Amino acid sequence: MRLFRLPLIRLLAANLAIGAGLAVLMLGGLLALNPGNLRGLIAADRNGTAALALLAFGLVVTFGSVAMGTAVMALGSKPQRKQGGGGTPASARVTVKAR
Repeated sequence: MRLFRLPLIRLLAANLAIGAGLAVLMLGGLLALNPGNLRGLIAADRNGTAALALLAFGLVVTFGSVAMGTAVMALGSKPQRKQGGGGTPASARVTVKAR
C-alpha cells in the first residue's frame, strides 16, 4: 500500500497497534480480576457480546490514542546527551560554617 510508505502513517499505525495490544491485555485483566462482578454482569446479560465489544472498542480507542499521541509528542524531542567529561565523578571536600 502506498499510504504506509509515509513515515508518519507508519509511526501512527505502529503505535495504534501497540495501544490496541495493551487494550486487549487490559480487557483480559479486567475479565480475569472481575472487579465489581464485571464478568458475571457481561455473562448474565442476554446481549453480553455487545457489551464486551463496546468495552473493547472503548479501550482500543483510549489506549490507541494515548500511544499515538505520545509518539507524536515525542517527535520533536532530541535525545539527551551526557554533559561533562564522561569520566567518573570525583568527591570534593567542602567546608560549611554552622551557626
